[in-house]
Amino acid sequence: MSHDTFTGVFPAMTTPFHDDERIDHDTLRAHARRLEAAGVDGLVPVGTTGESATMTHDEHVAVVETVVDAVDDVPVIAGSGSNNTWEALELAERAAAAGADGLLLISPYYNTPEPDGMEAHYRTVADAVDLPQIIYNVPSRTGRTIAVETATSLAEHENVVGYKAASGDLNRTNEVVERTRAENFAVLSGDDALTLPIVAQGGSGCISVAANVEPQRTVALVGAALAGDFDRARELQYELGDLFRVLFAETNPIPVKEAMAIRGVHAATMRSPLCPLQPETRERLRRVLEELE
Repeated sequence: MSHDTFTGVFPAMTTPFHDDERIDHDTLRAHARRLEAAGVDGLVPVGTTGESATMTHDEHVAVVETVVDAVDDVPVIAGSGSNNTWEALELAERAAAAGADGLLLISPYYNTPEPDGMEAHYRTVADAVDLPQIIYNVPSRTGRTIAVETATSLAEHENVVGYKAASGDLNRTNEVVERTRAENFAVLSGDDALTLPIVAQGGSGCISVAANVEPQRTVALVGAALAGDFDRARELQYELGDLFRVLFAETNPIPVKEAMAIRGVHAATMRSPLCPLQPETRERLRRVLEELE
């Protein structure tokens, strides 16, 4: 897989649970097939949106296996990061064995490594696992930003082929795009509201929460932007703007799981410590979804 493989829309998949919080593999399989049929360019299970933080390693791998088994023609990019380098390596190796086509690696959270430690963490996995890997910058979750210098240095590694930008900092994302133009490297939006500007400045697409709910419209938005049809892309951005906002009105994936339930895709069940959506946010979400019908 190359940079070109990471162009387009990659839903950050929700994980359906039964009422007792066991993973609902049958519904997960149907969810993956629904997204593939909608024209997405790949799938990203067991990331933040997939509630990987509350899964055992065995559950994590089982989700990857189910999604790999469900789809025919799109790559599966498995979330496999950790704040423990050796745990990240184990998850990466197990995801590879489960048939994943690539890896998404969140930066180490909580222990806030310095740039040298951050780079060493990523290089350990990239050296050991021969799959294309996307590094993931989301400082609101991790407490530490991946330095631009770290990202550009890692882009030189043959297995590090992408960067998921979820810092909300367009200047930082711009700089990563500019400084990796000569590399086989994809910069993907990790914030639905910023996908259009990121693609406009040279990004390759998005790893999207909203694409769980509105895959066709998200694919159309990104496709128009990549084709340079910014009039059409802006129209779609305006259509989806309220959805982008309400999906992050409370901690992700609380709103998107409720949206999936409203749309009849799967139950809104989440694992503790996540809790159900607040009633006023649920009503707002219902109105937004009705307007998109």
